[in-house]
Amino acid sequence: MKKGNVKALLPIGVFLVLYLGLGILFEYFLKINMGFYNIPIVVAFLVALLVACLQNKALDFDKKLEIMGRGVGDKNIFTMILIFLTAGIFVGVVGRESAESVAYFMLSAIPAQYAVMVLFVVSCFVSLAMGTSVGTITLITPIAVAVSNASGFGLPLCVSAVIGGSMFGDNLSFISDTTIAACNGQGCKMKDKFRANFLIAMPAALITLVILLVISLNSEISGAVANDYNLVQIIPYILVLIGGIIGINVFAVLLIGIVSGAAIMLITGSTQPTKLLANMGDGASGMFETIIVTVLVSAICALIREYGGFDALLAGIKKVFKGKKGGQVGMGLLVGVLDIATANNTVAIVMANPIANEIANDYGISPQKSASILDTFSCVFQAILPYGAQMLVAISAVTSLGGQISALEIIPLLFYPCLLCVSSLISIGFTKSKKEA
Repeated sequence: MKKGNVKALLPIGVFLVLYLGLGILFEYFLKINMGFYNIPIVVAFLVALLVACLQNKALDFDKKLEIMGRGVGDKNIFTMILIFLTAGIFVGVVGRESAESVAYFMLSAIPAQYAVMVLFVVSCFVSLAMGTSVGTITLITPIAVAVSNASGFGLPLCVSAVIGGSMFGDNLSFISDTTIAACNGQGCKMKDKFRANFLIAMPAALITLVILLVISLNSEISGAVANDYNLVQIIPYILVLIGGIIGINVFAVLLIGIVSGAAIMLITGSTQPTKLLANMGDGASGMFETIIVTVLVSAICALIREYGGFDALLAGIKKVFKGKKGGQVGMGLLVGVLDIATANNTVAIVMANPIANEIANDYGISPQKSASILDTFSCVFQAILPYGAQMLVAISAVTSLGGQISALEIIPLLFYPCLLCVSSLISIGFTKSKKEA
């Protein structure tokens, strides 16, 4: 290990101070709606990259460009970018009607007494299929408002069920940007990470369902929610899920989803060819900022590693967290702190990846385990952030429909994220001390 250099971590500190500081200013002092998301994160990372380039006068700028080029040109980074684009096109093709069809089908088939449980399960499935928690919340929250108005269930409970379920899929989906970032950053196959993660996420989801069942059975409920649905439109999602679980190459899986989705949308008359092409473009465009952030973070981290910053950070983690279990807890807290600072779990994972790699190598933690930890803990923290996109989008959706709700009403009812944290810690507790295969 090279000699550590704490000063090399300055670019990360500059980014966090700049982004978090402006976020707090916009959100809480200037009262700008979704203030954290009005900050150009790409600009913040460019400032951090500039700081990194100004450090270490022993290297000339051409050498630094060469180091950055190697970081950005890494096979895992390039693969990640291609998957981001392909996943974006898939989501653009299938659209929102498919997700709404799942929700209204289940709500029509199951008694109103269990409507909150349905909201949770539907949110789990939709986010697992679409790979986006924010997209799921945008689609399902209006349905949650309708469920609350029609049945008598409290609005905070309905909305919290949607947010919790959306994080289930965000954590497990094969096309989630967090899964893509964690798997490619740690160098593991998606199916291996899914299997490791499933054993952590499923117990938390099942216990959440039990809690919601107890609440439902002790509530006086009436009414129903009905709307049109088309089950044919969920076929592309199911194909993607099955393909991912059995281990088909992720590009092949997404291509199957895109082709089947396009065929179904055209045959059923849900869209026109020109509109379909436009939706593909919009889906890919929606990934551009994430891709640019990935490139910039890769360049920054390459310089920090060269300067000895990661060696200093790893040495600090070793002093606090001992053994393989401690290393995993340290990894989880690292991505959690980055998520609190950035309010974006994908960015937190991308930033944490190179450091987590060092921790995993040093403590003998398998790639699928480290990827699972990064994804899981980032989702736990992201779900309960009052200023996170998930919370803000849910509140905004309720407000747009004439309702009123606050983060303080929702957070105490976020059973799934809290249970996911407990389940993750239990999983770490059962880790064997010897190196994983």
